[in-house]
Amino acid sequence: MSPIIKLSDNAATRIKEIMSDAEKNAIGVRVSVKSGGCAGMSYVMEYLKEVNPNDELIEEKGVKVFIDSAAVMYLLGTEMDYKKEELSSSFVFNNPNETERCGCGESFKIE
Repeated sequence: MSPIIKLSDNAATRIKEIMSDAEKNAIGVRVSVKSGGCAGMSYVMEYLKEVNPNDELIEEKGVKVFIDSAAVMYLLGTEMDYKKEELSSSFVFNNPNETERCGCGESFKIE
């Protein structure tokens, strides 16, 4: 079975960097999806301090990414990337399940 999320090299490198700066009790990053934004849903990334047994764990390229079980169906086949541009830098989710994305790239819709 293919992983829920694939990490680009840039994303893995950035997660390593932010984990090295994280509080000592952070064990990884967690990705979830919440209602909101102009297209209906948005991605949420946060430090994880305690394992939730329902989360899916992706261990790839030396990093741990935990996926909220409620978000799995929205994220299947997604590639997580990290883009650094002149004025901003951010994680980018290339999600084949999206049917619409808002202009600012902060939220998305799945039919």
